[in-house]
Amino acid sequence: MTGDRGPGPTGPADPFALAGRAVGAIGSTLDDRRTAVECARFLVGELCEAAAVDLFPQDEVRRAEHGGPLRPAAAEGRHDLLASLHGVPRADVLVRALDAGRPITASLAARAGGVVAALSVPLLARGRVYGAVLAVRTDRAFADDEAAAVHYVARLTAAHLHHALDHHRLHGAAQHLQQALLAEPGRPHPNVDMATRYLPAGSGALVGGDWFEAVRLHYGRTLLVIGDVMGHGLDAAVDMNAYRSMLRYVASTDLPPHRILSRMDTVMSEEHNRRPATCLLALLDPSRGTVALAGAGHLPPALFHPDGTGALVDLPVGPPLGTGLAEYDMTTLTVRPDDTLVMFTDGLVERRGEDIDTSLDRLARLQLSSGQGVTGVLDEILLRLDAGAADDDVAVVTARLRGRPA
Repeated sequence: MTGDRGPGPTGPADPFALAGRAVGAIGSTLDDRRTAVECARFLVGELCEAAAVDLFPQDEVRRAEHGGPLRPAAAEGRHDLLASLHGVPRADVLVRALDAGRPITASLAARAGGVVAALSVPLLARGRVYGAVLAVRTDRAFADDEAAAVHYVARLTAAHLHHALDHHRLHGAAQHLQQALLAEPGRPHPNVDMATRYLPAGSGALVGGDWFEAVRLHYGRTLLVIGDVMGHGLDAAVDMNAYRSMLRYVASTDLPPHRILSRMDTVMSEEHNRRPATCLLALLDPSRGTVALAGAGHLPPALFHPDGTGALVDLPVGPPLGTGLAEYDMTTLTVRPDDTLVMFTDGLVERRGEDIDTSLDRLARLQLSSGQGVTGVLDEILLRLDAGAADDDVAVVTARLRGRPA
């Protein structure tokens, strides 16, 4: 056999070319079953007549515990050969690999209309076994260089499974952290109706630093807050918690919204490891029927009326928090009890390749159903803007005054 592809009489014609093809063929996604399929398919195309990959469930990948439920993840090539080896104790090679702390090959033989040569190799990476791969053929035994090639493919597959597991664990930790931080915002005064929603972006991205908060103040007033720390992942979630904690502390001093932003910017800019963040504050005063607003690099809120029409609030926007510029202004609106204030992060409206003014106009032009409460308004906006398919995390707060006391 000539060329650089396919097994020769005594082994792969060019092991370096085979390794390069393996790198390009295995690990195209973070899905463990897809990686298993790519591994088995590559082996059948290059080294054997049939291949199978069995995996431990992700939560049972183990270092020192023996046994465990191996589950079929992929089977390629001649299924009759694989069926002829049904019951072969492939787990045995895993146990011995765990004991030795290094890859061990189990050479198996069986008879199904002829001699079957098989290699069972553990998927071992960084001291953990993720499963086993079985390569089978009938024409001859595996030569040493072919066995080495199967080992290489198994190690490459295990490395991708290791990275995928780390990614899933990091994503889960970040999401659980952020959900915990967002799960219980402070409650507004009873004279304010409020609804909140947080929608993480799709699984292809780690969660970001979107957050919201409600702080009770004196004289029946409530401060609503929404913000977005730049970036994604655990670092963004940790910084988000720092901003949220600082906001609670500064808000307790009962400063007006623009002064709260100035104080926060001064403090957070002195912590040089913090990421910048946008923020929007709304001080609701039911006794006066007003909302005082101030923004730090954040998109303006929208105000929807009882008839379902809405408009963006014309709001001067200062620099993001953490920049040290600390220049903010405040706008005060008179609102009716049936008006609904909508505060949101950019994931709600932004669409890839679209100008932000066009995105904001889409929200402002919505004609919502009349007679809804704050939760109904929030749900309809999310539905109409297809927020579940957004490219970025989405956080939304809707609020309404209950009316002035008698």
